[in-house]
Amino acid sequence: MKIKTIWMSLILLASSTFLVAQTTNTQKDSIYIQQVENHKEPDKVLHAEPLYIDLIRDLGAKKGEKEWNLGLGLTDNLEFDAYEALIEYEWAPIDRLGLEVELPFTLYSPQSGINRGSIPSNRLNSIKIATQWSFFVSVPMATSMALGYINEFELSDFRSFGSPLIKGNVYNPFFVIAKRWGNNFHSLIYTGPMIEQSFISNKFHTTYDINTSFHYMISGTRNFIGVEFNKTIDRGNFDMTMRPQMRVVVADNLLVGIVAGIPVSRENERFSSFLRLIWEPNHKHK
Repeated sequence: MKIKTIWMSLILLASSTFLVAQTTNTQKDSIYIQQVENHKEPDKVLHAEPLYIDLIRDLGAKKGEKEWNLGLGLTDNLEFDAYEALIEYEWAPIDRLGLEVELPFTLYSPQSGINRGSIPSNRLNSIKIATQWSFFVSVPMATSMALGYINEFELSDFRSFGSPLIKGNVYNPFFVIAKRWGNNFHSLIYTGPMIEQSFISNKFHTTYDINTSFHYMISGTRNFIGVEFNKTIDRGNFDMTMRPQMRVVVADNLLVGIVAGIPVSRENERFSSFLRLIWEPNHKHK
């Protein structure tokens, strides 16, 4: 009887500890979500933003928000390695409107036994300017929607830089819908066509992107783990890369995102990795 009483006491203690921990995590989630979704106009919903195909600004962005991004990546191809780098600045001049300027670079290194002259030339890929308008934000539904547009001025590589300087243009309208499920689970769809125009031949080439992402945000923090599925349809061909990822808060206004790329149906691309440093100069959440 005494042993039975001890076991019952231990079970009750473990159960109460678990319930307290669950309550504490729920309280942390609620407090943090309230910090983002305060009731000052306009409304804003907390969403986990994908790290590889990132948004122009937070969905439901509020006037004065700003962010610097530095991205570094490596893609292992069959004949060469491609090193990616980007510098990006995004800000919200008014409520729910985001703007962005980005400079993406690519440097190439041949695999062993491959002639450097047969691989692409190093380049500043383009000058990207973009805008995004959150036209639907619902706190009760934990859902946001946005329309956006990216205009990409494609530049010549360094071998022929300036001849011409701008060789083409990419027109990229897109649509975003995001929903949070409960306090921790997040889903997002980012989709739209990419219409590439060559100024030399005046020909157009259209592809269509469907990017989906799923994330779990750690209780009471902005840290998360998740995965992106980057899918492209090009003239009937379908390519997809899975990108498992995680984001970690280093300081109140500094975050680090780590992404791995696993090609599912790409003929020439192998594994890749990507690192994103995110600095928010005026971030106020604690």
